[in-house]
Amino acid sequence: MKIGVIDYGMGNLFSVEQALKRLGCEVLVTADENELDTADALLLPGVGAFPDAMKCLAETKLDCYLQKVKTENRPLLGICLGMQLLFEESEEVAPTKGLGFFKGSIQRFSGMNEGKAYRVPHMGWNELIVTNRPIWLQDEAPAKHVYFVHSFYAAEIDEMELVAYADYRGIKVPGIVANGSVTGMQFHPEKSGALGVYLLEQWLKGVASC
Repeated sequence: MKIGVIDYGMGNLFSVEQALKRLGCEVLVTADENELDTADALLLPGVGAFPDAMKCLAETKLDCYLQKVKTENRPLLGICLGMQLLFEESEEVAPTKGLGFFKGSIQRFSGMNEGKAYRVPHMGWNELIVTNRPIWLQDEAPAKHVYFVHSFYAAEIDEMELVAYADYRGIKVPGIVANGSVTGMQFHPEKSGALGVYLLEQWLKGVASC
């Protein structure tokens, strides 16, 4: 299977590329639309600030390309910031429009809950609680915890699009979202041990079955 990792200048590409290769994938890391069109599925990574990422996507016209990908129902997986870009908007740095594939906005953890302070960013291992199983995620997982590193999270989402969440200081943090052919993972599956490998593997099997 060939996976196109979208290189728009803001992703930790090496770790994702290596994780996919370990699962037997041929991996293209590129911003070239013609090359991406040869892939069976696409992966949108991301590290950094939301406005900078949207600017990079616009400058390379990959934002328009991703809209075409969504229209054509091609499999797309967004990871970490890559998932956040799939939502309608973000308040990070300055109000910025996202790709709009999922309902909701990206908001910062306040750092306070019921008068008690908590750490921001949300960093470390957290239990992933599955609420809505898509077709590709039917089997029991080999572990329960995944690795998060983020200061912003998706809020005001459509609960029908929520697959799994993590509880962080009483906040329901969307961990996996899905809408048709588009999937998002807020955590880093490539850094999440047995469960991360399992989730990537299951997503790939879902792509293959299509």
